[in-house]
Formats: sequence, C-alpha cells, structure tokens
Amino acid sequence: MNRDQLIIFDTTLRDGEQSPGASMTQSEKVRIAKMLEKLRVDVIEAGFAIASPGDFEAVKAVATAVRESTICSLARAVDADIDRAGEALKPAESGRIHTFIATSPIHMKYKLQMQPDQVIERAVHAVKRARNLVADVEFSLEDASRSEHDFMCRIIEAVINAGARTINLPDTVGYGEPEEFGRMFSRLIEAVPNASKAIFSAHCHNDLGLAVANSLSAVNHGARQVECTINGLGERAGNASLEEIVMAIRTRKDIMPVDTRIDTTHIVPTSRLVASVTGFPVQPNKAIVGANAFAHESGIHQDGVLKHRETYEIMRAEDVGWNTNKLVLGKHSGRAAVKARFEELGITFESQEALNEAFTRFKALADKKHEIFDEDLQALVSDVRDSMNGKRFHFEALEVLCKSGLVPDAQVTLQVNGESITANAQGSGAVDATFKALESVARSGAALKLYSVNAITQGTEAQGEVTVRLERDGTIVNGTGADTDIVIASAKAYVDALNLLAEGKHKEHPQHEGV
Repeated sequence: MNRDQLIIFDTTLRDGEQSPGASMTQSEKVRIAKMLEKLRVDVIEAGFAIASPGDFEAVKAVATAVRESTICSLARAVDADIDRAGEALKPAESGRIHTFIATSPIHMKYKLQMQPDQVIERAVHAVKRARNLVADVEFSLEDASRSEHDFMCRIIEAVINAGARTINLPDTVGYGEPEEFGRMFSRLIEAVPNASKAIFSAHCHNDLGLAVANSLSAVNHGARQVECTINGLGERAGNASLEEIVMAIRTRKDIMPVDTRIDTTHIVPTSRLVASVTGFPVQPNKAIVGANAFAHESGIHQDGVLKHRETYEIMRAEDVGWNTNKLVLGKHSGRAAVKARFEELGITFESQEALNEAFTRFKALADKKHEIFDEDLQALVSDVRDSMNGKRFHFEALEVLCKSGLVPDAQVTLQVNGESITANAQGSGAVDATFKALESVARSGAALKLYSVNAITQGTEAQGEVTVRLERDGTIVNGTGADTDIVIASAKAYVDALNLLAEGKHKEHPQHEGV
C-alpha cells in the first residue's frame, strides 16, 4: 500500500492551554515546544498571539527556539489578530497563521450576527491578509460538524482561491459521530472544485468520547492533517489525543492509508512533561501513557505475555518511551551525568548559575531517596526556575504538629518580596492548617477549587506531586509542588499558585469556544 504522510498538528500550547487552570508560562511553553520538536511534530500551534502580551511573547519565544517544526499562531478573521500573529511569527524558520470564522447556522446567527455572504467575504479577506504575511495559511470552519454542506463548499472554494493551503474542519463542540464526520470530508473533497490545492485537516473535541475515532475516520476519508494534543489536554472534555492517534496509525497499518514522522520513543517523556507543567496528572488507565497501559495483573494475561508478548500486547512499551532511562541517577552521580540526562529530557538552563542550583537540589533530593527518576528531574527543574525568577513569594520553612486528640497546628515561614514572615494556624488536618497559615500571610483572597496528590514515582520514598487550583475574581490558576514530604509539597504548590495569581499569568482568550 502506498502511504501518504499524515501531518501531525499539535495544539497543546494553544487549545490545551485553554483548559481552566492549565495556563503555562513562557519558559514552560518553550520547554514543551522543544520536546514536541524532538517528538518530530510537524506543526506546533504555540498560542493565540492577540490574546495577551504574554501569549504574544510566548509565540515569539517558541518561534525563536524551534527550528525543525512549523510554528503556528491562531487568529480570528480580524485584521488585528492576523497582524499580531504575523509579528509574533517573524523569528520562525517556518511560520503558519491559522485563521478561522464560524460557519454553522447557529453560530452565524447568534454569535457573529452575520449573513452567510458576509462570512465568506470576511474569510477571504482574512486569508489574503494572512497570505501577505506568511506563505503558509490555514483556514478553519469553526463548528464545521454542524455546518451546511453547500455553504461549506462555497467558503472552502473561496478561501483556497484566496491562498489557504490547509482547510481545517473542526468538530468544535464534540458533536460528530465517526461515520458521518468521515463522510463530511470525502463529500467536501469530492465537491469542492479546487480541493486538490489544499490539505484537509480534522480538529476534534472529546465531549462524547469520540475525538480520536472521529479523527481516524476523517483520515480514512481523505484528511491528511490531524490536530491533537498531548494527553488529550483541552477545554471541556479535551481534544483528540496525539499519542492515541499516532499509535493507532502505527499499530493498524493494515487499514490506515498513512504514516507519520513521529518518533514514538519520546511520547511518554513528553506526556510526563505536559502533566508536570499543567498540573493535570494522567489517569492510570489512560491509553499509551497511563501507568497501567502496559501492566498485567490477571494471571491468564501474565501467563500469556510470558509465553508470547503479542498474546496480550499489541504494542511494545519501549516503542512509546517506557523504561527508556539509560542512566541510573543517585547521590553518587556526577554533574556530567545529571546534565546529560537533563539534555536528553529537552531541559536546558539559561545560565551556569541555574545549572549549579539544579545540581545542588539534585544532590539534596538524592540524599532523601535512593534513585532519581525523570519525573523527579522535571519537578526539580520547576523549583529551580521558580527560585531564579524573582517570585513574590518564596517558601522557606514549615513545622507541623499532628497528634491524636489534638487539633493540627502549622507554622510556616514565607518570604514576601524578600522579607521573611512567620505565621501559625490550626486546621482540620496538616495540609488544611498549612494552607491557612500561608493564606494568613499572603492574604490573596483566593478560593481553593482543587487539591490533588499524585505520586511521581513508585515506592514509599517517592516524591509526591501536589496540584493546587485557586480562583480569584474569575481568574483560575494551577500551582504545583513536589517533595518527598507531601505536606511540604502541598505548601510549595500553594505558594506556586499564589505567585501565578500575583503575576497575572492567567489570561482571558478572546475566542472562548475554541476551534
């Protein structure tokens, strides 16, 4: 079978970031983008440049740092959006502007309040303006799965004539069903006279749990680009999962007419990085990247795998990045080995001082636990960058008294703009008392919306990773912290969230529905 190349368009940094609490800093976006480049993702959608000055700078930073992947910025069919995207993409080796407008009757009537001919006119103008800034323009028909066939034919033909070379058909609200969604592609490709001049793309949301199925159906009906995210991250129920799409295509070559360029051995490390940065842990039974994805407890399954792996495994764990550590790191490991492992994980440091701080923290952690894993290093780097970046709040010390029959009492020392402040508070438990003590110093006025604990690695000496979600005046942030002591990890996570609130890291997207 002659196979076409399927373009993998990753939108973790844009659509994935629209998950409440998943906002990323510029340095975090660059870290993830460099891992996506190592994964050999074809197109990286780095953000929505018009959304905020921070998003603009993040798109620009990713465009500067990544050379092997096309860097994309989203833009509404609005002149200011398109111009801002073009400006942010100037440093890119290969840049793409992704512009869109809604095409379903319900969106045109109630949201846009525009007539169909006005929508086509706006779309054509947007594509032409974008085409004057970059050679690579993608156009999306927002809410395509609820749009009318004849109108889609008209607008697609018009934007291709205007210069669009990728036509994206998003299932914006997760309404599609695999058979009908796939047929939509084949019907449009057959009906649009100039369809051969563009690549058709699928962008599916997971509201009904069908995002991956819909994407694969689109591929079987002519789509040659799929838009997806690491871990299926995304607003509401998430987006199509990159790892599931890629491995479905690789595993079922007997029925899939395409191949990808993806280096699958980097899937698990990339998944871990995204989970660490966003504070959204991967569920154990998640396909491909979940902790149980290649685990067998049933005696029948274990017996079969021991006799012949293929009896119960359709993929090799090593092929997606499980058990890829080449070096065992511990307290006797030297600076060169630690630095090399950081580099393998796509982690670089802006200065020798930062590397020295990371190595010092590594040694301190190695004194607490026998073996250091990749997940430990990812968490450690986040702590280092926080300490080097002049945060308003710095966690210094914690003392907690917990005893049967007594109300837990916590004493915390928090550095605020360089001044150390100590406070005490009581609570229903050690963590509750700690949070109350921290809040008595910070006085943020934020409400705690989520507290979750996830073991970074296995064993009783494992680091615990804590996620704290705070909300204040409609702003939601996720703070993360890691430590071998779960109460200290909780304190670090709360302080991280306080810093994000203080810095205004969360931003409102002008496009709320998402493509």
